[in-house]
Amino acid sequence: MKKLPLVILSLILLCGVTTIAQNSNSTTGPSASANKSKRGPIFRATAEQVKLAQALLKQRNFYSGEQTGKLSTETRAGLKEYQKAEGLKVTGTLNKTTLLKMGIELTDKQKTM
Repeated sequence: MKKLPLVILSLILLCGVTTIAQNSNSTTGPSASANKSKRGPIFRATAEQVKLAQALLKQRNFYSGEQTGKLSTETRAGLKEYQKAEGLKVTGTLNKTTLLKMGIELTDKQKTM
């Protein structure tokens, strides 16, 4: 009989520790939203910037498609070739560095990113 309160107390402590451990590994709550806010805004090229890049890629024989203003698979492949030729990080995206190297003007919002 004397062991029963000890067993009950042990079970209560075990449940409490388990609950705390699960909550600390959770991806919801205040700490998760704080992690998301650290990411910052995503840099995106405008359709006009994509058209200008496609024109430049076409002049340099890195792209043979139309100037659609959309980052198609062919445009991304051309961008990778351009970035490689210019010694840039090869991403296949129109990031800030690539646009500047191409001489394409950034928007005011893009300049702050």
